This record gives sequence, C-alpha cells and structure tokens, in this order.
Amino acid sequence: MASSQWQKSSYSGANDNCVEVRQTSGLVELRESDAGEVIVRTAPARFAAFLQGAKAGEFDHLAI
Repeated sequence: MASSQWQKSSYSGANDNCVEVRQTSGLVELRESDAGEVIVRTAPARFAAFLQGAKAGEFDHLAI
C-alpha cells in the first residue's frame, strides 16, 4: 500500500458503508466511509498484527 488514496475492500462492492484505509507519512490510517472526519492512525506493523488477528478469528467473540 504505497498510495495516499483511500481504499476500500473489494468485498464492499458499491456499498458506501465500509472501512477505508490508506498509508500516508509512514502511518496507516483507517476511517468509516460514512464518518470520514474520524481517522484512526497506527504503525504499519500494528495494523498488520491486527489484520492477522482478525483473519485468525481473534475478535470473533466481539461480534454480535
């Protein structure tokens, strides 16, 4: 991810209710497409660890 353009998952399709991500100034930024003024910033390594945990089901117990 070398661009500062916001990206959304291909799974979102035409849906505008999704999480968008970009890399800028050495950080990874995330925002909700419908609340773009709230941006979460983190280091690339921490974002990678979060993604690995999500893929492994580490947070499944939090889903309703």
